[in-house]
Amino acid sequence: MLTKATAGTKQFVRGQRTSLGGLLVALIGVLQGCALQPPGSQFPKKTSVALAAPESTAMGAEFNSAAALHEGNSGYRMLSAGIDGLVARIELANAAESTLDLQYFIYRGDETGRLVTDALLRAADRGVRIRLLIDDGATIRGDEQVIALDAHPNIEIRIFNPFSYRGHNVLLRSLEFLFNKKRLDYRMHNKLMVADNAVALIGGRNVGNQYFQIDPDSQYADDDLLAVGPIAGKLSATFDEFWNSSLAIPAAALYRRQRSATALEARRAQAAQYAERHLQTLKSDGMDYASRIAAGGPYADLRSGKAPLVWASATVVSDSPDKKNVESGARGGRLMARSVMKAALAAQSEVLMINPYVIPAKDEMEDLARLRARSVAIQILTNSLVSTTDLAAEAGYDRYRIPLLKEGVKIYELRALLGNTRGSGQSAVVSRYGNYSLHAKLIVFDRQELFIGSMNFDERSKRLNTEIGLLLDSQELAQQAMTRFERMIQPENAYALQWRDPVSGGKRQKGHIEWITVENGAAVTYTHEPRRSRWQRMEFLFLSCLPITGEL
Repeated sequence: MLTKATAGTKQFVRGQRTSLGGLLVALIGVLQGCALQPPGSQFPKKTSVALAAPESTAMGAEFNSAAALHEGNSGYRMLSAGIDGLVARIELANAAESTLDLQYFIYRGDETGRLVTDALLRAADRGVRIRLLIDDGATIRGDEQVIALDAHPNIEIRIFNPFSYRGHNVLLRSLEFLFNKKRLDYRMHNKLMVADNAVALIGGRNVGNQYFQIDPDSQYADDDLLAVGPIAGKLSATFDEFWNSSLAIPAAALYRRQRSATALEARRAQAAQYAERHLQTLKSDGMDYASRIAAGGPYADLRSGKAPLVWASATVVSDSPDKKNVESGARGGRLMARSVMKAALAAQSEVLMINPYVIPAKDEMEDLARLRARSVAIQILTNSLVSTTDLAAEAGYDRYRIPLLKEGVKIYELRALLGNTRGSGQSAVVSRYGNYSLHAKLIVFDRQELFIGSMNFDERSKRLNTEIGLLLDSQELAQQAMTRFERMIQPENAYALQWRDPVSGGKRQKGHIEWITVENGAAVTYTHEPRRSRWQRMEFLFLSCLPITGEL
């Protein structure tokens, strides 16, 4: 059985087996490394850019020609099933002829992470130039498996805003963050993959088992958008900006043993063995992903015409790599939250949002109130206390539920176990396990326009994380997102929140929220918030009292 215990807990325990002398040495290094510039910032690196002539590749030639037939628009396909997100990444790596650019907040060293890594290694062996940019904020033990590829002449890996301490001792990592919070609190949350500067994947998914919905203990509802045509070049331009920024540090400056020729050859020797073993592990849980990957997926389907593309115009919205200085006014640049909120304020009838974390800033609450004053309907699907994987974020959201409900906003909270898996993005087999949690970031405006990207509706995404996304002018894509929303808010899958006024039956009572759902075919109304355990509720209440909203 594949479990998070084997992938996480055991690694954490092993990480604590460090001698006191080693801890002291590492602690000195951590404190010495506290600086305004990331470690390795003086390490020499070359500026590089996306493929200048994508039409010289099969991908570029095919989709540039198709775009010309659609008035220069780009083609899109929504990928809501987790396995489609995994297969699409492997397909693009297998199909690339010239370049692959990948940018992720999280790149796990688990089963799916290794499958993607193996696909990258095969591409590099064919002569494909690969650039991989990974944030360092959420790295755990095992994720460094990909660093071995940096020794390959066709692969370069850079780490965004890295910690000085390269180990995984939680205490040392926390101490470095505490002493260098101003720099280390700033993270790259982008998710992007571009093949031959012609085909791109953008959305909310990181690389890891949970995001591809194959971890029996925990699955994330998420979405990718497969994009072909001119939009790929615009997305590549944002990648180049981050890749060449002062915060992107070459792996060569941070790792030695992990990126040696010996490490690369060991990784190559193990690649086939890893792939076979990991696919067998997944199959042992009744999920034959080996056959699914071998059969091909989203990219093969669109090449064959089995899955037609939606052609539409779109705008790339993204933050500048040095967003914190743009936010403070110290320099010019882009702040994508403003573009997304501008699109919301232009709505005439309806705004629909799917987002795991709803912690609006003061001005965003005011903007929502303006929309409601114009009778614009607002519906939000987010996580419940039962489904969330981030109690601190859920505690921050708790402060806004009642004001939003009183404003007339309809709120739905996802359940951890679904009564109906249709539209969930995962198989019914996996849905019998663990915890289902929302991670997708979609906004639909007037059922005509759609936002998809990496941005959460919280203060961290607004101020402390860099983000990227697309604003698409497409009724068809907007309707696909609407359908996903409607399936996920079915009573057997979500709680519909309702505010009960403090006056009832002629007697003054305290106002309260009700959680309305369907369980075992019967309607159920909770007057106290559903929770996993009493301890979870106590932790949630404690976090609700802390002044940490700005960090969420």
